[in-house]
Amino acid sequence: MTESILMLVLMLAIFYFMLIRPENKRKKANEEMRSNLKKGDTVTTIGGIVGTIVKVNASTIIIETSEDRVRMELTKWAVSSTGVQASEQAEAKKADKKKELPDEPVEFSEPTSTGTTISVEDIVVSSDEAEEKK
Repeated sequence: MTESILMLVLMLAIFYFMLIRPENKRKKANEEMRSNLKKGDTVTTIGGIVGTIVKVNASTIIIETSEDRVRMELTKWAVSSTGVQASEQAEAKKADKKKELPDEPVEFSEPTSTGTTISVEDIVVSSDEAEEKK
């Protein structure tokens, strides 16, 4: 009997530390982020709208979404994140990878089975060259 009660208490403790406590921390962090919103912050809403805060009210914010000065009033709870957006980071990584490619062919140190060396240009075909060949 005491073993089953001990197992039940242990399961509840694990459930609390694995599920309930981390969720409460996330909620608290989101509330803090929303209460610290200020003019000029870049935000993303839960609907995916990206904009810059123009005005902050008690329970709402007004964001500007483009260079055409489109403004929208949203409730603060609709803000999902602030700062640099994920899509911008992905584009930056793609640009960095393109810069890392060598300009001149790189030869392998070992010859192939036919005795010739293969350069990277022989293997990698850029998207522009692939379209030209079609």
